[in-house]
Amino acid sequence: MPVEGTPVGDDKPRLLNPDEPVPFRVLNPDATTPLLLVCDHASRRFPASLGTLGLDPPARRCHLAWDIGAGALTRRLAKSMGVTAVLAEYSRLVVDCNRDLLDPGAFLEFGDGVVIPGNRKLRQAQKDLRAAELYWPYHYAIDIEVKRLAQHDYPPAFATVHSFTPVLDGVSRPWQVGVLWDADRDTAEILIDGFRTAGFLVGDNEPYSGKAPQDFTIDHHAEDAGLPHVGIEIRQDLIADAEGVNRIAAIMEPILRRIPAGRRLGGPVRERSA
Repeated sequence: MPVEGTPVGDDKPRLLNPDEPVPFRVLNPDATTPLLLVCDHASRRFPASLGTLGLDPPARRCHLAWDIGAGALTRRLAKSMGVTAVLAEYSRLVVDCNRDLLDPGAFLEFGDGVVIPGNRKLRQAQKDLRAAELYWPYHYAIDIEVKRLAQHDYPPAFATVHSFTPVLDGVSRPWQVGVLWDADRDTAEILIDGFRTAGFLVGDNEPYSGKAPQDFTIDHHAEDAGLPHVGIEIRQDLIADAEGVNRIAAIMEPILRRIPAGRRLGGPVRERSA
């Protein structure tokens, strides 16, 4: 079985065609506000070389393929707040950018009753190609923005934006918002208190936990660097259309602005100069 991809030039396999979108998008790359937004599952796009991964249209549109509404919400917040954001531009079913590559979920074969035929029995070379063209370029882009923002007066806070399905494996999930945390309870409390004050039913490390090993992006980019961080999960029915995105963004913006600048984990908050 050949390595998936499109041969170009010297017949070396390529996953992406030259005319396809790049693996990530950076919004407001010149912003200096000490907050970085990251969206791991912003798109349901598949590389043309992979076809449909054997999935029908409903499966390619469902929550397994992307975090419904999360990309639109991230773009809306980046625009209204004038902050930098990095978004992954391909489906999590090709490679999940919020998983360690050794995690079985990085190349999902089955989830929520759906089999992903194009991910069954992948060879290591196939996984490596997806990682080289999509996963690592996205994470390198995040690294670049973290380092750029850290050159200014205050180290950036790091916030990931996700969404979750209201029903998983037949079980309803009552929360409207989830705030995920592990090493940084202080930042999480700002979000938990803010959403609860706004009238939302908030999950504290629910419906997922920031302490779980699957939370690769925050672990890799924020915890290791001592940056204040938080994972934000919005229930998908609340941001499934533009009206919902605008409503949630308007609520989230003042909450995110409460995250103090200049704090390193384990250290004091530095006062802003006059």
